[in-house]
Amino acid sequence: MSFPRKPACPVGRQESSYMNTSPLADRIRPQTLNEFFGQKKLISKNSYLQNAIENDRVPSMIFWGPPGSGKTTLAQIIANLTKSDFIKLSAVSSGKKQLVEIVEKAKENIKIKKKTILFIDEIHRWNKAQQDALLPYVENGTIILIGATTENPSFEVIGALISRARVFVLEKLEKEDIEKILKRAISIVGNAHVRSEKKIKISEDTIRLISNLSNGDARMALNTLEALINANKNITEKLVKEILQKTHLLYDKTGEEHYNIISALHKSMRGGDANAALYWLARMIEGGEDPLYIARRLVRFASEDIGLANNTALILANAVFDACHKLGYPECNVHLAQCVIYLSKSKKDVTAYLAYEKAKKDVTDFGNLPIPFHIRNAPTKLMKELGYGKNYKYTPLEDSSDQTYLPNKLKNKKYI
Repeated sequence: MSFPRKPACPVGRQESSYMNTSPLADRIRPQTLNEFFGQKKLISKNSYLQNAIENDRVPSMIFWGPPGSGKTTLAQIIANLTKSDFIKLSAVSSGKKQLVEIVEKAKENIKIKKKTILFIDEIHRWNKAQQDALLPYVENGTIILIGATTENPSFEVIGALISRARVFVLEKLEKEDIEKILKRAISIVGNAHVRSEKKIKISEDTIRLISNLSNGDARMALNTLEALINANKNITEKLVKEILQKTHLLYDKTGEEHYNIISALHKSMRGGDANAALYWLARMIEGGEDPLYIARRLVRFASEDIGLANNTALILANAVFDACHKLGYPECNVHLAQCVIYLSKSKKDVTAYLAYEKAKKDVTDFGNLPIPFHIRNAPTKLMKELGYGKNYKYTPLEDSSDQTYLPNKLKNKKYI
């Protein structure tokens, strides 16, 4: 496939923007839904999200998905199509001060019947206090929130914000989608180089190779393409492999996705194979995974798989999470390795995990069963008159061996 010099660039903004210093992925970012590839489940004809965007009726929402899946791009498309005042913030470099300024501007917009959309990239990096400060203005409609996150919003975004926003889950892009994105980028770059004496030459097989090695990450694919173009206009498969190895982008050589690798780590520890667990840990660390994500999974493992067999495991996992939070990479690598080895070698016990599942099933099946009167709290005279706390036996001072604590319908039920 050869991309020769062309007389003019069909999209003027790309020709002028190509010469700036921003990454290629930002320079050729789609401006309309027609230019957007992937996420067919979300952006399909007459889908809720497509209609909301095209009709400028965007609700508060959170885009959750892996890197390079199109979260920021969808937000940019909304920015281009909406008649609202669209404001973009990075959670990494912003805080309450910027939020206060935006709220004031949003209040002024309300006076002229104009909506304000606030896009917060990496919203999971805002702490609880920052998110709490935003909540009232999302709640009363002063601001329409669009948050983007690679982390599970159930863990990283406060529940009150989640309940007032629609969560859209973006999936890793298909290889075919990455190929379309690469071809579009090559075409745009070819047009931008109208004054160049060289042509960009690349075969279908080479485009396919870049796509395969990008692990569903469009930004990774475009960064690779940009490095290739800067190295040589004649792009070969050999050059692709050289560039990827030099820039350490080839960390996921077999194409396993993020969730498969954490699953492999979890199952290796469960099976007591510390060597395999260390390998999968290294794959995640060297691939640039957030250390707090790994540490959080280790905390979960300490109770889910080890539990009562070794209560010290949870203490260590929490300490490692704290160390990762304080130190970050690369210093916390050894803490993660220590924890993974310890958890792998520790005895396993799933009593707590299975017991909770049984109790949860009864809650689901029976609903809100009444609490026995003798174990209800009785802080007021009226409650005491109604029988709250009556006949309760105080264990430290009297025999309470025949006292029951479960609802009558579940009397004598055993979970452990």
